Amino acid sequence: MYELIEHLKQKQWLWSGAQTSENQDYYSTGYDLLDQKLEGGFPKHGVVELQGETSIGELRLLLPHLKNTSQQRLSVFIHPPGYLCAEQLHHFGLDTNKVLMISPNNEHQALWAAEQCLRSGACSNVLLWHPELEVHQARRLQVASERGNCLHFLFKTAPKSLFSLPVSLSMTLLPHPMGIEVTITKRKGGWPQGSFVIDMSANWPSLTLQPKAPVVIPFPIRQQG
Repeated sequence: MYELIEHLKQKQWLWSGAQTSENQDYYSTGYDLLDQKLEGGFPKHGVVELQGETSIGELRLLLPHLKNTSQQRLSVFIHPPGYLCAEQLHHFGLDTNKVLMISPNNEHQALWAAEQCLRSGACSNVLLWHPELEVHQARRLQVASERGNCLHFLFKTAPKSLFSLPVSLSMTLLPHPMGIEVTITKRKGGWPQGSFVIDMSANWPSLTLQPKAPVVIPFPIRQQG
């Protein structure tokens, strides 16, 4: 058993929850609360798994990070569920000349494109929408991201397998009136975190609902007579 555990650690398929990397560099997510929960922010390379339904604000969660890391290299969107709005990306501060969208014919081509972009060294972020990955596929993407010093965001629905993927970070996303509810289910070098809400009302007030003020009904005062 000891030899098996050591083998898994050498392959980086297993790590201790109490083990933290020294001098670890991070990218700020652009949200103070999320940075606090992640003890720094997004890793500078590796696979970040985002589980949840599409069109719930998942891309808005990443826009501040994309804006701050796309000045020199490309941000690649592979097989998104809808068309990207170039005007909106430009309005938020992204250089559209540094944005590339790839629409492959099938899931196999999408994985191949993601791996090539990650390895190339020309990309700072690769975003892939994919329904489900095998463990060996996730491992290949993890290695490719490390080689190209590129961060990979994997958008997928709820897992069908009981086994977690070998990724650097895994988060579950749910819609919330104030923005998006996040649960950190797996974090390399740290413990999972319970659910919390990322408030997006500052940047997207029209896409959030502020809590209504409580209605206070004064209690009638009985007149003395």
